Amino acid sequence: MSITESARGRAAALSALITVVSVCAGDAIARSFPFGPRTRAVNDLGNQFVPYHAHLWDVLRGRADGGVLINWQSGYGTSFLPDIGTYVSSPFALLVALFPRDETDLAVYVITVLKMAAAAAAMTVLLLVLREGGSRWWAAGLLGSSYALCGWAVTEAVYNPMWMDGLVAFPLLCLVGEWARTGHHRVLGPVIVAVAWAANFYTAYMATLGAGLVLLLRLLTDGASTSVRERLGVLLRAACTTLLGIGLAAPVLAVVFLGSTHAYPGWRREFAPAGWADVFARALPATYGFFTPAVFLGTGTLVLAGTLLFNRTAPRRERRAWTLLVVAVAVSMQWGPTHLVWHVFATPNGSPYRQTFVLAGVLVIAAWISLSYGWPGPQALLGGTGVVALLALGAATSPRITAWTYPLAVAGVAATVGGVLLAMRADVAAPDNLSAPPAFEERGLGRSPSFGKGRVGESPAGSPTPRAGARRALVLSAALLLIGAQIAQATVTTAYADRQRLAKLDDYAPWGDRQQTQADAVADVDGWPAYRTEPGREQTTANDPLTVGGQGAAYYSSHTPDVLTRTLAALGAGWTSNGRAVQSLDNPVTDALFSVGARVHMPRDPHHSWSRPDGRKVRVTRAAVPQLVTVRPPGPEPRFGASPFRNQEKLLGARVYTLPRTAVRTELRTELQAELRAATLTAACPARSEVFLWAPGFSGTAKLGGSHGPGGTESELRGSMPARRAAMQPLGTVPADGRVSIALKGAGAGAAVGKLPRQSVGCLDRDRLATAVDRLRSTGATSVRVTDSGVRATLPPGASGTAVFAMPRIAGWSCRAAGAKARPAASHLGLVAVDLPGRDSRTTTVTCDFSPPGLRIGTLAGGLSLLVLVAAGILPRLLPRLPSRRRRSHTKTSPEDHRLVARTA
Repeated sequence: MSITESARGRAAALSALITVVSVCAGDAIARSFPFGPRTRAVNDLGNQFVPYHAHLWDVLRGRADGGVLINWQSGYGTSFLPDIGTYVSSPFALLVALFPRDETDLAVYVITVLKMAAAAAAMTVLLLVLREGGSRWWAAGLLGSSYALCGWAVTEAVYNPMWMDGLVAFPLLCLVGEWARTGHHRVLGPVIVAVAWAANFYTAYMATLGAGLVLLLRLLTDGASTSVRERLGVLLRAACTTLLGIGLAAPVLAVVFLGSTHAYPGWRREFAPAGWADVFARALPATYGFFTPAVFLGTGTLVLAGTLLFNRTAPRRERRAWTLLVVAVAVSMQWGPTHLVWHVFATPNGSPYRQTFVLAGVLVIAAWISLSYGWPGPQALLGGTGVVALLALGAATSPRITAWTYPLAVAGVAATVGGVLLAMRADVAAPDNLSAPPAFEERGLGRSPSFGKGRVGESPAGSPTPRAGARRALVLSAALLLIGAQIAQATVTTAYADRQRLAKLDDYAPWGDRQQTQADAVADVDGWPAYRTEPGREQTTANDPLTVGGQGAAYYSSHTPDVLTRTLAALGAGWTSNGRAVQSLDNPVTDALFSVGARVHMPRDPHHSWSRPDGRKVRVTRAAVPQLVTVRPPGPEPRFGASPFRNQEKLLGARVYTLPRTAVRTELRTELQAELRAATLTAACPARSEVFLWAPGFSGTAKLGGSHGPGGTESELRGSMPARRAAMQPLGTVPADGRVSIALKGAGAGAAVGKLPRQSVGCLDRDRLATAVDRLRSTGATSVRVTDSGVRATLPPGASGTAVFAMPRIAGWSCRAAGAKARPAASHLGLVAVDLPGRDSRTTTVTCDFSPPGLRIGTLAGGLSLLVLVAAGILPRLLPRLPSRRRRSHTKTSPEDHRLVARTA
């Protein structure tokens, strides 16, 4: 191993160590999982990433209901490949299989920290490839760790682990750009691009834009030694490498892209740039803000980046170019048109500064460019300190500033200045023997002939110099100052962000007794595919079926199908996240429609701040339900209307509800120094029928019995359209006198009651429902076989009409009756359907197969890209032989030439 490779390895290991220590120390100080009782599973981390990693564990271990193509556990059957490409396609995600199933939270934490460590190591290697640092290799490790510990990583990406793949991708893609510039690694380059884009295309896109800007700057600062033609050639190689890598990732990318086009619309936001005071504040330690760019790197890195413009040992062109790039990237984050370019031309839901890691990377590279030419002198240090002082002054009016911010910033600047001055003294005592002096490199002269012979601290003969010990002490002191300042600031910022997230965002408990009890209850009654087992309406997360098992309606993804959300909403289901998180529906009619034969009923989750303990115990209800495939008689397809009660009946094919007229009385109450609006709904229904309330916009409690005193079970509804939609809620049994009285209470309940749907109360006749279910069971499939990619059902002889599959008609289903050609599946009120031949037909089987949209074209593009990559790897080995053959053929002498030579002689 060469000295340069050894230095890169040591620097990469150092940067990874600093990163891991800082993150773990910050989490430990905050007493956050796994170092304390506080959960770290906020927002999408608890709602999506942990459940999807748990399901990936099941798939890898062969224990999932479904496989790579279909997820039978969520949304009554959804496409899983788009979710793989969005949430768990990172190579790091495979590590989840090494952990116990009930330690998925820990697995996701370890994976997240490893990604940050990998990003630190990758950035460190990039810095040393851009410019060798000689004995300053440890400073490259320090800067690499500051990149991985940037505010964007420790405050935002830490609970969106898929974004961490972009943090790793940016330095790797910059390396690919360097290889295109030097003509190296023609095969490895596209492979890295492919892995980056497949791991998370969203942040890989941003990283690719940033790497492209870095490559352009490198070409512009190459000087007159590189011609325009050579620069265009580099850009062409880089473009081909990128396109080839994206082509290799096409099987995943095409599915993810088309999955998004079929998803429910979700949120739509307009970009509003943050105030510059907040932008400057987020560059300092111990700040937090959801809608502001977290540019924190550590004041040491900021000081070093600020020295570049004032560091005269660096070439003027590089100083100006890198400074201009930093400013340009920062400004582009604040301007609407460039904001859209960074975010694939759509303002995201949530943080609008998801490209911040690119700015962090460019700042780190600028700091290294300055440092690589030698430790900045006093004038450059003064300039860098002035830049940080201006940032601090500009942030003075920001509410993001905390009591820790300025003390940490001042201490960091002092430690940086002191560390750099100590390192300068060490360099003065012993010039760096591992790289050429700046004067040589700046003039393009390379290393001096006698430079670099011997190790640092030795005379040319190899014997230690008298002052070697003092120099080592100076270097060690400088390293401890700079590294200590970085660790301290990153640790405090991490701990502060941990606390702020819990205070400001929804959070979810890690795996514990509640989830284990729920999983055990599901496993005890699971009968898939004979019937579905619903894990319950009282959910712990929005993806409970992925976590605790079963085959439920709940599903939360960026790819939640539009048809799933609209179909379940028409039947009375609720949602959160503006329709992207569909909830379970506790209703015997929909249970029959979707073949839910067992349902787990859980008490409310006490971890949720909005949920009050209800004292209920875990119980399981069973019901006789039809098979997954039923047959409906011939006739025109019905259409959904406004009433979910009538919509359920249309899909069932029978009338089972009584929809009474309701009267409303409202009043204003004061309880616990808070004004609450109460309302009472009254109606008349058949005795002993079951009461259901449909109030999608209501937020509060509902109770059958006319008051909130003893006598009925209090149900909780959380509606706030369009963000949240309350599900149809069972309230109890109609008393013998047939009088129904429903008490509603909650903030704004009176106003909400005024907006209740006209038919908000439905009374279910269980006997009628049992008759309808018996009919569907007798005419439906006699057997059903479910695979990881489809369903095959055997029907009674002479079946006619429409075979309806109890799964949403998402894009990708193709079906056929026996002997017929497969065609795209038909739709029956949002469910997969197949038209059957007449009674004279001998058709007894119907088969539906699933292939997610984009898989075929993506596989074709990936295969062609692989062929091109193989050719690119083989041809360079063959081409060197061709010119020699051509030369031999062209140098053969003809008979006329021989005669001419003879005459001349």
